Amino acid sequence: MANDASTVFDLVILGGGSGGYAAALRGAQLGLDVALIEKDKVGGTCLHRGCIPTKALLHAGEIADQARESAQFGVKATFEGIDVPAVHKYKDEVISGLYKGLQGLVASRKVTYIEGEGRLSSPTSVDVNGQRVQGRHVLLATGSVPKSLPGLEIDGDRIISSDHALVLDRVPKSAIILGGGVIGVEFASAWKSFGSDVTIIEGMKHLVPVEDENSSKLLERAFRKRGIKFNLGTFFQKAEYTQDGVKVTLADGKEFEAEVLLVAVGRGPVSQGLGYEEAGVAMDRGYVLVDEYMRTNVPTISAVGDLVPTLQLAHVGFAEGILVAERLAGLKTVPIDYDGVPRVTYCHPEVASVGITEAKAKEIYGADKVVALKYNLAGNGKSKILKTAGEIKLVQVKDGAVVGVHMVGDRMGEQVGEAQLIYNWEALPAEVAQLIHAHPTQNEALGEAHLALAGKPLHSHD
Repeated sequence: MANDASTVFDLVILGGGSGGYAAALRGAQLGLDVALIEKDKVGGTCLHRGCIPTKALLHAGEIADQARESAQFGVKATFEGIDVPAVHKYKDEVISGLYKGLQGLVASRKVTYIEGEGRLSSPTSVDVNGQRVQGRHVLLATGSVPKSLPGLEIDGDRIISSDHALVLDRVPKSAIILGGGVIGVEFASAWKSFGSDVTIIEGMKHLVPVEDENSSKLLERAFRKRGIKFNLGTFFQKAEYTQDGVKVTLADGKEFEAEVLLVAVGRGPVSQGLGYEEAGVAMDRGYVLVDEYMRTNVPTISAVGDLVPTLQLAHVGFAEGILVAERLAGLKTVPIDYDGVPRVTYCHPEVASVGITEAKAKEIYGADKVVALKYNLAGNGKSKILKTAGEIKLVQVKDGAVVGVHMVGDRMGEQVGEAQLIYNWEALPAEVAQLIHAHPTQNEALGEAHLALAGKPLHSHD
C-alpha cells in the first residue's frame, strides 16, 4: 500500500495484465516510483484465462493425437482417454509457476502493489479500497473480456465463453464454436484432439479471416482432414436450448445442434463505469483512444493493451507498456509498427505471420509491383520427419524488401522470430538467402523460401 495519503507516485497503473505489469517493471527499472493496482491477479487475462492456459490445453491435445497416431512412427502405444482433472492440474501448475515468478519480479523491482478494484477519480488519481492513490501520470490498462452478440446470452452452462471453456469439467461430446478467429480455431483444435465433434460457425468467407487468404485455405484443408467441420460466409441468427444441448440457427435457416455452444466472437474493452469519460478521456465504442505514443487526449493519462484499439496480443501489451514507461522516464521512444508484430494461432497446424498480406501489398504498392512465392513444407526434411504439411508464403515488393511472411504447419510459431527480423529489418531475399540455416530444421524452410525468391532455389523447383 501507499506509505501515506501524501504519497505521489510517478506512475499509477490501473490494471496488472500484460501491458500494466510490463509498464510497472520497466518503469521501476528506470527509477520511477510506481503503484500497480489490480483487482484480481497480476498477469491478467494472458496468464490466467488466455495465452498460457489455452496453449497448455493445446499441448495436452497434441499429446493425445501423438498417442493415437504413434503407430505410424513405429511406436506401439494405446490411447485410453482424457483425464480432465489431470489436464487441469497440469494447466494450473504451469499458470501457478509463472504467477509466482511474476509476483517475485514485481516485489523485487519495489513496485507498490495494491490489490483492489480501482476507479479513475481524476486525471492524476485512482481510488481503490477507500483510498486515493495520486500519481504524476496514470496508465489505464484494464484489458478486455469475452464479447457476445446481441440477443445471445452467455450463461456459463450450455452457452459458454472462453473463460468457462478453460475450466470445463468434461470434454463435450459435441460443440459448436461461434467464431473462426484465433480463439475459435484454437478451442476447435484442442477439443477435436480431446475427442469432441466440433463445428465452427464463421460469418466471414474464411477461417482466421485476418490472415493471408492462402493461410486460411491451408488451415481449412487441414481442419477438413482432421474432421473439424465449419460453415463459412453466413452469419449467426439465434441460439436456443434443446432437450440436452443447444441449437444454433444461421441467417440462411441452416441449423446446427451440439452439447455446448462456445461464443468466440472476440473480446471487448473493460472501460465501463471506471471514470474514464468523467476524467475527459476520449473513447470510441468502449475503447480508449490513443496516439502512436499511447497518449490519450488527457496529458496525464496514457492507455495500453486490449483497452486500446490495437492488436489484442499479450506481446503487443508488453511493448506498449514498455513504450509508456520509457517515454515517462525521458528516453527516446519509437512508435510500434503493428504490421511488424508477429502473430501466431496455436491450432494444429499452427498459423504464423508477420508483415502484410498479399492482398494488402497489392493495395498499397499495385498488383504489378508485388511478387509472392510459396514454399511447400513437403520439401523440408524436418517437416517430413514430423509428418506435418503446410507452406511458407513470402510477399515481396518487386526488386525490394520482403513485406510479408505467412506460414502454416506444426511448430511454425517457433519460426516467426526470424520472420519478424526479415520484415522489420526490410531484408531483401538475396540477403536472407546468403545466411546459412541449420539442416535439418524447419527453420531451414525459411531460408529455402528466400533462396527460391532470390532466383537460386536449392530443394525446390518451379
